[in-house]
Amino acid sequence: MRCFFDPRQLEHAPAQELHNGAWVPYGEHPGRPRSMLAAIGHVEPAHDHGRAPLLSVHPQPYLEFLESAYREWQAAGRTGDASPYAWPVVRRRPLIHDRIDAKLGLYSFDATSPIAAGTWDSVYWSAQTALSGLDAVLAGENAAFALCRPPGHHCGADYLGGYCYLNNAAIAAETAVRAGRRVAILDVDYHHGNGTQDIFYARGDVLFVSIHADPRTDYPYYWGHSDETGEAEGEGANLNLPLPRGAAAADYLPALEEALGRVSVFGPDLLVLSFGADTFSGDPISHFRLERGDYPGLARRIASLGVPTLVVMEGGYAVDALGDNVAAFLSGF
Repeated sequence: MRCFFDPRQLEHAPAQELHNGAWVPYGEHPGRPRSMLAAIGHVEPAHDHGRAPLLSVHPQPYLEFLESAYREWQAAGRTGDASPYAWPVVRRRPLIHDRIDAKLGLYSFDATSPIAAGTWDSVYWSAQTALSGLDAVLAGENAAFALCRPPGHHCGADYLGGYCYLNNAAIAAETAVRAGRRVAILDVDYHHGNGTQDIFYARGDVLFVSIHADPRTDYPYYWGHSDETGEAEGEGANLNLPLPRGAAAADYLPALEEALGRVSVFGPDLLVLSFGADTFSGDPISHFRLERGDYPGLARRIASLGVPTLVVMEGGYAVDALGDNVAAFLSGF
C-alpha cells in the first residue's frame, strides 16, 4: 500500500493539555507518528494542493485564525501555548473580537487542543497528506494510507477540539465529491467523529457511519448517539453504532457488519476510512479490548467491499504499540 507523510507534521508539539481538570503532558505528541513511521518503513512525501481544498470545508476566517493564533497569543504578551478558557455557550451572537483569548473560545469546543508555534504548519501538511493519499486512490490505487497527524475527525468546519484542527477526512471526502465520486466515510476510531458528522449532517450525498464508544460514558459525550441520523437532505445518511466500554472483537464485528451493510447499500465508489488505533486494549485513554491480531481481519473485511479506500489516520495513544498496530491493520489491505 502506498503511504504518505510530511515531516512538517512533527512540528506540532504543545507542552500541556487540560485533562480531567488538571494540566498534564500533551497526549497527541510527535512520538505517535515516529512510532508509525518506524513500523511502516516506507512513506511518500505529501504534495501541496494549496488552500482551495481546505476552503471547501473550512471557512476562510477559521483558517486565518489557525494560522495567526500563536503569533497573536505572543503579541498579547502571553507565554506558553495558546489555549481557550472561555466559550460563548449562552446567548451567542456573531460578535467580532480582536482579542486572541476570545477568538480561541469562539473557534473551539474544548481545552484539549492548544495551539503551539508549529501547529499551523503541521495541520496544513496533515491535510495535504490526506489529499496526497486521495490522489493515489483517484488515480487507480485500491487503497492508500495517509499518516495524518494531527488527526482531524473531532474538528468541525469552524471549530477545533479533541486534538483536531483541520478535518482531514472531510477535506478528502469533499475533494472526491467535487471530482465526481460518490463517497462514504467510515469512522472506526474509539471516539465518535463528531466534527465529520457535523460537516455532512444535512447532506445526503455523503454517507457517514461511525463505530465508537458510547458517548453516554466517553468523549465527546454530546454527539455520537444512535438517534442522530442526519437532518434535512441528510436524513438517513448518518449512522452511529455506539458500543459499551470493554467491547472486544466479538462485540465489534457485528457492528462492523452493520456498518458495512449500510455502506454497501449506499453504493459508494470511494471510501474514506477514518482509522483510530485507540480501540487497542492497551490504549491509555480508551476502553475497548481489540488486540493486534484482530486488526488484519477487520481490514480484510472492510477491503472486501471492493471499494477504493483512503485510510486516514486518526487516534491511537499506546505509543509503544501504535506503529505495529497500524502496520497490522494496513496488512489486511
